[in-house]
Amino acid sequence: MQPNMKMMQQMQARLEKIQQELEETDVEGTAGGGAVRVTVSGLRTVKSIKIDPEAVDPEDMEILEDMILAAINEAMNSAEALSQEKMGALTGGMNIPGLT
Repeated sequence: MQPNMKMMQQMQARLEKIQQELEETDVEGTAGGGAVRVTVSGLRTVKSIKIDPEAVDPEDMEILEDMILAAINEAMNSAEALSQEKMGALTGGMNIPGLT
């Protein structure tokens, strides 16, 4: 029973390290040819949104809103892929619910 407990503690320590790495890693999504840039952490927390002033047209805010959504979705997808990659290394490719 002791070797299993030690193995679980090692796995938990590696999981905590991976989560820390994900929190410290930024990924970016862009839209509108870079007019909108969204940065999120590897844990999918939105950290910043940058909008080129040239992209702001008071007459057509819908386009800007669409670009923001597209950039956020791209960044979130990149963060998800990064998380899957890091967690896959820990789990040996097994899909364990709640770890990603």
